[in-house]
Amino acid sequence: MANVMLITGASRGIGAATALLAAERGYRVAINYRREREAAEALVARIRAAGGSAQAFAADVANEDEVLRLFRELDETFGRLDVLVNNAGILERQMRLEEMDTSRLLRVFAVNVTGTFLCCREAIKRMTHRHGGSGGSIVNVSSMASRLGSPNEYIDYAAAKGAVDSMTIGLAKEVAGDGIRVNAVRPGLIKTEIHASGGEPGRVERLQSAIPLGRGGEAEEVARAILFLASDESSYCTGSFIDVSGGR
Repeated sequence: MANVMLITGASRGIGAATALLAAERGYRVAINYRREREAAEALVARIRAAGGSAQAFAADVANEDEVLRLFRELDETFGRLDVLVNNAGILERQMRLEEMDTSRLLRVFAVNVTGTFLCCREAIKRMTHRHGGSGGSIVNVSSMASRLGSPNEYIDYAAAKGAVDSMTIGLAKEVAGDGIRVNAVRPGLIKTEIHASGGEPGRVERLQSAIPLGRGGEAEEVARAILFLASDESSYCTGSFIDVSGGR
């Protein structure tokens, strides 16, 4: 039976590219989305048309009840979980810290940090040896913002991804003896719709001259790093990070 990969926030961008590549490599893919049902279902249809296996699951990862329902539905549909890709994340409009209100901070940390913790918790309950699982892999999608800080734009998002980095290191050590590897990718300037969410759709074009490789990255390039960390090809990697940033 083919391995099962759950990808959160998979209806577009890096998540969608990861779902397509995972299906191509033989995974059964669980595609989580929050609002974009049509995009998620179109992605499922595309995977199935190519001979793959996929199913869409609606859930807001920042909501504990919805996360619990997501994993129950995953159990009912696939009966197992081998890989979790924590890709769901949000950022808000570019601004300086003195302009940020509490509600913004709570939203950003709820999805990027709390959502990642909740999904890891439920995945561990299914994959760890002590809970009767056969092991597995968790790949967190962090960001180069965690190292660069995103001044004048979204330091709240950068700080949230810094928390994901710390959790990746600690959790990797915590569950290594239970058959679970935990790693992360840190995308840099990638051509996805997230920049429009921050209020600047052309952000990659504006900044790409500062990238040593001279261009923005593609979602598929991040997906390849995720699939490497998810697979046995990275069997001796845990608590590791791959920066997919063009050298930035």
